[in-house]
Amino acid sequence: MLPFIFRFLLLCVLLMGSYWAEAQVDATGQAEIELGKVAFPVNEYFTISFHLRGAPLERYSAFPDLEGFKKSGKSSTTTTRITGGQTTTELTITQRYAAFAEGEFVVKPFTMTVNGQVVRSAGATLKVGPVAAAQAPSATAPPGAGPLQGIGLLDQLFGKPRPQDYIEPHDNAFLALVADKNSVYVGEGVHIGLYFYLTPSDQGLLDFHNFAGQLPDLLRRMRQRTAWEEPFEEQEILPETIVAGGKTYLRYRLYEAEYYPLNNQSLVFPALPLQMVKYRVAKKPEAGSDNRLEGYKIYYSDARTVTVKPLPPHPLRDQVPVGNYQLREAIDRTTFRTGQVFTYTFRVEGEGNLAALSAPVLRARPKLEVYGPDVQQDLTRQGGRVGGAKVFSYRMVAQQPGVLPLDSVLSLVVFNPSTARYDTLRPEIRPDIGGSAKLASGFHGNPDDPFYADVLNNADNHLQPLDEYRNVRLYANLVLVLLAAIAGFGWWRKKM
Repeated sequence: MLPFIFRFLLLCVLLMGSYWAEAQVDATGQAEIELGKVAFPVNEYFTISFHLRGAPLERYSAFPDLEGFKKSGKSSTTTTRITGGQTTTELTITQRYAAFAEGEFVVKPFTMTVNGQVVRSAGATLKVGPVAAAQAPSATAPPGAGPLQGIGLLDQLFGKPRPQDYIEPHDNAFLALVADKNSVYVGEGVHIGLYFYLTPSDQGLLDFHNFAGQLPDLLRRMRQRTAWEEPFEEQEILPETIVAGGKTYLRYRLYEAEYYPLNNQSLVFPALPLQMVKYRVAKKPEAGSDNRLEGYKIYYSDARTVTVKPLPPHPLRDQVPVGNYQLREAIDRTTFRTGQVFTYTFRVEGEGNLAALSAPVLRARPKLEVYGPDVQQDLTRQGGRVGGAKVFSYRMVAQQPGVLPLDSVLSLVVFNPSTARYDTLRPEIRPDIGGSAKLASGFHGNPDDPFYADVLNNADNHLQPLDEYRNVRLYANLVLVLLAAIAGFGWWRKKM
């Protein structure tokens, strides 16, 4: 009886474990990583994608950083399939990478976490070749599509609609590449937006066609080899109402980014094509019929050139950050003593390429120890502007009393494109250092950890004998020997 009960309980445990495992898979879905083409020209993107099936996306870890490549925006695609009455949904998130130069690059094995699942990729070896020649898309049909055909019983009985029965109405739509500046300095940002405009009356005539498939080619044409690109987050394409030239338009924001020229070579953007669905309408509308015939039309933006001006002469012209910056400084205490550690924060705020903003120039000063900096960057892309703050935190220990002018220790030269002048960001805080402190050490623990804050700063700093721990070990061994002797004596008495 007992073996039967045991086998029954074991079977129940196995069934519950299988059910729990299936429930976990259903809750998190199935995820896998897919790498793009391993051989491609330098003017195309390499991609890393992950696919999630069977569950909504809750969270995922960051895509890896690749040596020799720069992240250049993400896109998402949702595919729904219905098979045998079963509906499955697959979400694909794709990260694009732009190569800095031609050559061979190694993508090391990496992992990502999707909905709590750890997904692995074996990596790959990438071969980036020279620039590929661009091919113009067809003006009458989508890429890869054959001639439009209509086959059905009604077509066989009554024939296809005759072309003269449909007309193509005039539309007021257009594609525009808009720059917020016609000329910039080297290092100054210029906002570039790709927009599609149409009038409210054109809504029934036009529709987007495979925009996700056209976007990579548009981005390839917009790439600038001599500029740093900061793309804005991709959002759902929704219309916004604007008024231009006294006329009301619906504007669709297709892509926007901030470009920072790296040298004085002009930024040249070619004419960009966008293929749209455009319907022809019936000359004699019939009740109960759609009364329109689907076709395609390509809209082209005008080519645009942004002139880049060199910076005015300056000894540090090639190293000076460019932007509308201002200094916000802070210090972590109000009283100071020699030998006591304090933290000084040099915070640069404003609009500009914060990624290229280097640390302030640090000058040595007698009787002053400086450690750091710890760097933190907060970047915001909003309203056609890229800005934020970059924070440099220093730990300092003064060994001499008196007023400490921090402007003699730190400074940062910047170029302001609005005024076309060089400015120097200098600290204004001048702490007054008093007498000696109890702990004169340049070591400073983590200020967010109460252990370091409460224990290390109050620890006894008197010297201890080198053989102190050796004596402790000796005493401990003697105690162990004594306990072993007592135990042996008790065992011997019990045997007697």
